[in-house]
Amino acid sequence: MAIKKIAFIVEKLPYKSETSRLALTHAIASQTVEIHLEDGDNVEPVLAFVGDGVLNCLKNQKALEIYGVSSLESHVKNALLLDLRVLVCKEDLEGFGLTEDSIVMDAEEIGGEVTTQVVPYEEIQQDLESADHLMFF
Repeated sequence: MAIKKIAFIVEKLPYKSETSRLALTHAIASQTVEIHLEDGDNVEPVLAFVGDGVLNCLKNQKALEIYGVSSLESHVKNALLLDLRVLVCKEDLEGFGLTEDSIVMDAEEIGGEVTTQVVPYEEIQQDLESADHLMFF
C-alpha cells in the first residue's frame, strides 16, 4: 500500500476570495473520503498556512456577522477534528505580531485531539519536498 502525500499550502488572506475556503474544503475532503489512486494507494494530506495565509487561523473571527459566511476558524477546527495535520509558519505568525494564543490551536470543544503545529518554515519546506502533489491556494 502506497501513500500519496498532498500538501495544501494556503498563502492568501482570508475572505478576500474563496481560495482559503477551497483549500480547507479540499484538504478535509481528502482526509475524510477514502481516495484510491491505484490498488491500495491512499492520500495523506497536510495543510500548511504561510505568509498572509496564517491570518486564516485567527481566533474569534466574525465572518458570519461581517460577510454572512461561516468562519474559516470553524473549518480549521473541523480539519483538526478529522486529525488533519495543520501547520502554521512560525516566522510569518511572528511577522504579524501574533502568537499561538492568537490562533486556533485545537478543537477540544468539538472532540478533536490533534493540535495545530506552529513550526519554522524550514519544517514546512521539508513537508513540501516530500509531497507527491502540491496545491497552492
